[in-house]
Amino acid sequence: MTDFQEQQPQPYYPPRPPYEPTTPITTEPGTTIWPSGGHVPPPPVEPPVAVAAAPAPGARRRARRGVGLMAAVAIAAAAIGGGTATLVQQLTADTPATASSAVNGTTVSASSKGTVAGVAAAVSPAIVEISASSNAGQSTGSGVIITSDGEIVTNNHVISGASSVSVRLSDGKTYRADVVGTDPDKDLALIKLQGASGLRTATLGDSSKVKVGEEVVAIGSPEGLTGTVTSGIVSALDRDVTVAKDDDGGGQDRQQYDPRQGWPFEFGGQQFNGDTGSSKTTYKAIQTDASLNPGNSGGALINMNGEIIGINSAMYSPSSSSGSTAGSVGLGFAIPIDTVKADLDSLRAGGDN
Repeated sequence: MTDFQEQQPQPYYPPRPPYEPTTPITTEPGTTIWPSGGHVPPPPVEPPVAVAAAPAPGARRRARRGVGLMAAVAIAAAAIGGGTATLVQQLTADTPATASSAVNGTTVSASSKGTVAGVAAAVSPAIVEISASSNAGQSTGSGVIITSDGEIVTNNHVISGASSVSVRLSDGKTYRADVVGTDPDKDLALIKLQGASGLRTATLGDSSKVKVGEEVVAIGSPEGLTGTVTSGIVSALDRDVTVAKDDDGGGQDRQQYDPRQGWPFEFGGQQFNGDTGSSKTTYKAIQTDASLNPGNSGGALINMNGEIIGINSAMYSPSSSSGSTAGSVGLGFAIPIDTVKADLDSLRAGGDN
């Protein structure tokens, strides 16, 4: 016997290598070998999917470096993209963006210039109502203020033969007026308010630039309705219009024609709205379809820039079988403003007065 018991031999377990995830390696179709050993048959239901062979350690390291390179490229691209975005923001902050294709359109002004309402608001304060009294009665016409101290252009037939003239402004103020000068051949007259100052004046345009089809506005006092606004277009230019002149001192034509009884006017050999009498005159006129009626005489025909292009003077309105006069039928006529401007010095000097 011995002093110690015989030790039983212990099984030997070799040390295990550190655990690493395993990667399958496909050798041939249908056979998969795992690094831990053993044969694993393919799944009975679905055929195995071929997997690319695991790269060698060197290849794996190269692949990692490739991934790192791609990541670096991606980061650089992001940095460039961010810089581009910043640059675009700076550019767009200084330069307004433009559409890829241009669109032609009409610019709409924030103001009301170019509209009937805008023209009416701008010019109406310079248009007045004229009341002329005579032994034959009283008539109503219109006029245009051309100086701040009260010079007013109107038609000769509005004030012809009047013993007194009064003028009512758009704000309701009333003034007495003196006849400064008349030109019956052109159916023009100039009157001057007594004691007026600081008045709103009209802008005289250029009638030589007027074209057929242009929009126009007419302002006057038809039938005593002060400040009436109508609109239309220029229908024609250089129409020969014949109207009656005032009496030549004998009074005969005055008896045949009273401007307060209508708007006598002759065109194409025919007479309208009364007898033009033996004393008459013909002038070139602007034709318009803006509604004109008795009382519009001496008022303004205005372009869409607010400039006076004519002094309304006549209309065509056929009489009914009973002798009464019909209203406007869209055939109105105005003395071109260039004729008025050319005659102003003569009117201020008294004209034929």
